[in-house]
Amino acid sequence: MVEALQWLGLDWDHLDRQSELVRYHEGAIDSLAKAGVLYPCSCSRRELRERCERAPDNSFAYDNACRTRSLPAAGWRESSEALRVRLPDTRVELVDESGTDLSQTPALDMGDPVIVRRDGVYAYHLVVVVDDAQRSVTRVVRGNDLATSTATQIQLQSLLGLSTPRYRHHLLLMEEAGEKLAKLHKSLPFGEIREMWSATEFCGLLAKLCGLRSEADGCTPQELLAEFSWSKVGRDDQRFTLNVSP
Repeated sequence: MVEALQWLGLDWDHLDRQSELVRYHEGAIDSLAKAGVLYPCSCSRRELRERCERAPDNSFAYDNACRTRSLPAAGWRESSEALRVRLPDTRVELVDESGTDLSQTPALDMGDPVIVRRDGVYAYHLVVVVDDAQRSVTRVVRGNDLATSTATQIQLQSLLGLSTPRYRHHLLLMEEAGEKLAKLHKSLPFGEIREMWSATEFCGLLAKLCGLRSEADGCTPQELLAEFSWSKVGRDDQRFTLNVSP
């Protein structure tokens, strides 16, 4: 990832390694357990598909079936099941910087989130909230695919006594079939992109796709920064494929 960003011409002030923050993740889980909002969940993905409704992100909204269960007497670390957080059944009113209405009642619309997976891995919702707080992040800019998770994260921030950053969500590049460009969908890998385009050519292509330039002329991120305005960035996801026909 670092190599790809450097090739494209991006730089940064600081590089964080998430593995260095594990003690903060565990401290947050301890706090949630102490507050009595942490519980084990035995429901499988198959069970959720069979009985639950679709959530705003098109996953299956958890029906909070295990909410009344208690942690093992020895504590959450002794659980062999996934751990969820019991969210308040209250509505979060939020419009992000892009004007997208993200208002939601997470406990009902999405269901209580998993924060420790069955395999013991700390889950995204918990980790991103803790990491942002530990690094004093005040503004989050990310893709539309994460927009529906914002209200859940705001409630986790509240439960942990953490401040809430400002949010902005931007368009995604989508495969022709409607799936976002990703390794999961066998999109063109970075190594092949680098062979097919120069860094300035690829930067220009991305600039045109998101609305920063009218033509896909070669440019650098620094050149785009000098003329950048969010008003130029399109609101709608763009369909585009980087796959190469055999």
